[in-house]
Amino acid sequence: MRFVFVLIALVLSAACQGAGKGATDRLHPCQIAEGPPDAYCGTYRVFEKRAAASGRTIDLKIVVAPALRRDPKPDPLFVFEGGPGGGAATLASERIPMFRHFQTDRDIVLIDQRGTGESNPLDCESAPEDDDDLSTADTVPVERFRRCLAQLKADVSLYTTSIAMDDIDEVRRHLGYDQINLWGGSYGTRAALVYLKQHEASVRSVVLDGVAPTDMRIPLYMARDGQRALDLLLADCETDTTGCAKTYPALRATVNALWTRLQARPQVQFTHPRTGKPASLTVTQRLIGSIVFQALYSPEITALLPQLLTDAAAGNYQGMFALAFSADLPKGAMSEGLFLSVVCSEDMPHISPDDVARETAGRFVGGAMFETRMVLCDFWPRGQVDDSYYAPVTSSKPVLLLSGQDDPVTPPSWGEHVASSLPNSRHIVVPGAGHITLMRGCVRDLVGHFLDSASVAALDAACVNALKRPPFFTSYTGPEQRP
Repeated sequence: MRFVFVLIALVLSAACQGAGKGATDRLHPCQIAEGPPDAYCGTYRVFEKRAAASGRTIDLKIVVAPALRRDPKPDPLFVFEGGPGGGAATLASERIPMFRHFQTDRDIVLIDQRGTGESNPLDCESAPEDDDDLSTADTVPVERFRRCLAQLKADVSLYTTSIAMDDIDEVRRHLGYDQINLWGGSYGTRAALVYLKQHEASVRSVVLDGVAPTDMRIPLYMARDGQRALDLLLADCETDTTGCAKTYPALRATVNALWTRLQARPQVQFTHPRTGKPASLTVTQRLIGSIVFQALYSPEITALLPQLLTDAAAGNYQGMFALAFSADLPKGAMSEGLFLSVVCSEDMPHISPDDVARETAGRFVGGAMFETRMVLCDFWPRGQVDDSYYAPVTSSKPVLLLSGQDDPVTPPSWGEHVASSLPNSRHIVVPGAGHITLMRGCVRDLVGHFLDSASVAALDAACVNALKRPPFFTSYTGPEQRP
């Protein structure tokens, strides 16, 4: 056992030598409950009301995976989590392996944005018994969120993206870093863009993966962009004449029939995927639409959809319901209250009823988000957001933008939109990819080359052309085996 402890001490000592100057001096080796054992953990205190520099304080959780080299690059990679509501440091055990490729040369820094993870989280979690209740997709949990709001020890109007990015820059200074590289995924791209706008001098380079800018007006275009992703799936199935089209020869008509069938709100019997007990449920298009929409995020799960949609159209929803429980995040990893503080302040004030009617009509998701979750903005306190917040971000810093061709929520059009105001940028669309492209094929290598050079000029992205959507399942055992 002594050998094990000595080995751990040596590893941590070497890691400390590879960390940014001053970073690990202000942190400590992570304990089991804090983060990965080969990382450093700590907190940094900021004022909730930054403008006043007084009153309630927030301890921001920090996790640093130190560079593995003894002579690392001085510019770390800061990771901005999605959501809004995800806690990057709280998800460190899941996130650091994604960025291990870059850890050889530079520190990987994860911070729980105010209101997320363990940084005074605005948690409004459902009761454990509700987690197993599929019918909650059709409900509006107004009373739960009213109770939550009354119990939170926070002025939730002070948890906007702009304020949070000033927190992050203060942490940067505290850890002793000069210039930093940014990686943002999904909402994290918005956070990274806001950080770039407010603290450009501190930025060396930026990677935006699944671009969601400040003028996106979340969730206005989710129905439109989700319909686009489903239509791409149906078109790809139709062109796969020896696989998907052969097994599901009329998939588009089958899907249309499913949406028609769900208008009758059928009552179905099924075996609950979690409890294994018999159950019954009134099935709605809102429920099945939300399951399909989430499935479209992942190409691997999307490969199952032709089979699941066909079964559902025939009245068998067992596979759909199993899929609904397949992507649970760790408890505390996603803050619903922070989601509301951001979206109710930054997005919903710029969405009119006419906008909603126009963008949701005829789409399979419809107005589900507006009829359920966004109703909560009627009473959730809103923060002050200046009009300049929505102006395009302009910067000469090198920016690499990545979009999944089949992404249902941040499709390539958003990457094109943001790139148009960034003269030193490159937008790469990854074929066959859904939401977040970093782990697809050669993308991680491309990001590594970009971080090494901090330049888009010589970046050769030809390797992504070989990527494509995973083959569709032709049964629950997998794709058809071809000679």
